[in-house]
Amino acid sequence: MPFTRIAIRAGQSAAYKAALSEGIQRALVATFNVPEDDIFMVVSEHDENSFFFKPSYLGIEHSENLVLIQLTVSNTRTVEQKKALYRRIADELAESPGVRKEDVFINLVEVQTENWSFGNGIAQYAT
Repeated sequence: MPFTRIAIRAGQSAAYKAALSEGIQRALVATFNVPEDDIFMVVSEHDENSFFFKPSYLGIEHSENLVLIQLTVSNTRTVEQKKALYRRIADELAESPGVRKEDVFINLVEVQTENWSFGNGIAQYAT
């Protein structure tokens, strides 16, 4: 049920974008127990006039290849699971497509389970 937004600088290949999506999905499956076929992701590309960040923040040096990842998920995971997810995403993306771990920025947005509708105007997870 995660909804993932990935923002990158324009100009990357289709294979690069697919590798980002696949790596994030592997991390979600491994750490958040997300079903393998539960994939809802969008990649947006931004030119230098619409992609802003400080090259250094909290002692972390970011390059022009910064990847901004925002995951909207149900508020059902522990802090340990969240930390494991962050590590796993950074590891997966370092492996393929070769993103520096310093360039993996992750923001997790938690919502209540009744805040999802996967179609047909039905709140499938509402109790």
